[in-house]
Amino acid sequence: MKVCVVGTGLMGGSLALDLKNKKLASHIVGVNRSFESNQWALDHGLVDQILPLEEAVLGVDLVVLSIPIDILNQMLPRVLDLIEPQTILIDLGSTKEGICKLVENHPKRSSYVATHPICGTENSGPSAAILDLYKDKICILCETSKSNPKAVEKVEKMFKEIGSSLIYMGAKEHDLHIAYVSHLSHVSSFALASAVLDKEKDTQNIFNMAGSGFASTVRLAKSSPQMWVPIFLNNKENLLESIDRFTQELSILRESIEKENQEKLLQYLKNANQIRKFLK
Repeated sequence: MKVCVVGTGLMGGSLALDLKNKKLASHIVGVNRSFESNQWALDHGLVDQILPLEEAVLGVDLVVLSIPIDILNQMLPRVLDLIEPQTILIDLGSTKEGICKLVENHPKRSSYVATHPICGTENSGPSAAILDLYKDKICILCETSKSNPKAVEKVEKMFKEIGSSLIYMGAKEHDLHIAYVSHLSHVSSFALASAVLDKEKDTQNIFNMAGSGFASTVRLAKSSPQMWVPIFLNNKENLLESIDRFTQELSILRESIEKENQEKLLQYLKNANQIRKFLK
C-alpha cells in the first residue's frame, strides 16, 4: 500500500511508523508546511519521500490528513478534489460534525472515511512520533454509511492491524461525547495550570511542592495551543455545555467545603469514585 501522510507530527508520524513497522505500507510520502518538519520526518525514517501536496496525493492508495482542525477544514475539500477515484482519504481530527457537513455533498464524499483515534500524548511535532501509539486504543469511525463500503473495510483492517479497536457513531454524537471526555479534560488542565502559575509567582515553589497528582492533572496543559484553540472553537457549543456542567459541579463542591458539610462532601467524593469502575 502506498500512503501519503499530510502532517507527520505525533499522530501522523506515529501512524507512519506503525504502517512501516507492520509492513502495511510499501512507500510513504510526507507533506508538511515547514522545511524543518519535512527534513526531520525524512531523516528519521517516518517517510520515504517529501512532495508538494498536489503531487503527494497522486498514485497512492491512502491519504491521511493529520493536521489542526482549522487547516483541515480548508484542506479536506481540496484534497478530495485532487485524489484519484481509487484513493481513500481519512482524517485523524478530534471533531467530526463540522468537517462531515463540509463535504457531505462533495462528488467524492464516498472516498472519505471520518476517523478519530483516541490516543496521543502532550507532545507534538515529528520528534513526538512513537511506535505503537495506536496499540490497544479506540478508533472512532463516523458516518460510515456515507463512505464506500470497500473503503471502510480497508480502513477498519488497517486500524485493527496496528492494534486499535473500533467503535462507530454519528458525527454529532461523537462531538458531544468527546467534549466531555476529552476536550473538557484539556480545558480543566489548562485552567488549573493557569491558576497555579498566577498564584505561585515563584515558579520554584511549583517544582518543590507539586506531587505526582498535580503533574498528572496538568500534563495536558503541555499540549500544543496551536492545535487546541481550533478544536475548542470548532466544538464550541458542546464544549460550553460541558464547561457549564463542570462549573456546576465545582459550585457544589465549593459550597460543601465552605459550609463544612462533611457528610455531603464525603458522599459527593464517593459518588465521583464510581468512575473507577469504568477506567482501567
